[in-house]
Amino acid sequence: MLTGIACTLLSAAGLGISLLVAKRRRYAAAMRLAAVSLVPVGLAMTGILRLIINMTFNPVAWAGVGVLGFALLLFLSARLADRGGRDEPAAEPSTPAVTAKGASKPALPAAGRKGTKAAGGAGAADDFSDIEAILKKHGI
Repeated sequence: MLTGIACTLLSAAGLGISLLVAKRRRYAAAMRLAAVSLVPVGLAMTGILRLIINMTFNPVAWAGVGVLGFALLLFLSARLADRGGRDEPAAEPSTPAVTAKGASKPALPAAGRKGTKAAGGAGAADDFSDIEAILKKHGI
């Protein structure tokens, strides 16, 4: 009962201020202020305000909110874990490339690289010629 009276007084004050703003011929601002000032009465009349007040001071309700948040967190993490497993492609078996002792393993075998020849030596020169052509194209 007391919250209903407080909300009614708050809304009446807001409507009075919106009338003063409307007298200054600022009708759009007055309409926005009137809309905002009617919210407390609407909340009190629907009973939502009573629900919010009861939930605010009820520790069991806050524990329920925490449980719901934890359930949502579990659900989202399960979806991320499921999606992460599907996006990763299966490892394909590949033939190992021949490397010198102590050298690092190449990213792709010689047959899979673009612009290289499987025979060997001229492959590195082709890579640099492509880069040089791109740089010359851009005037660098």
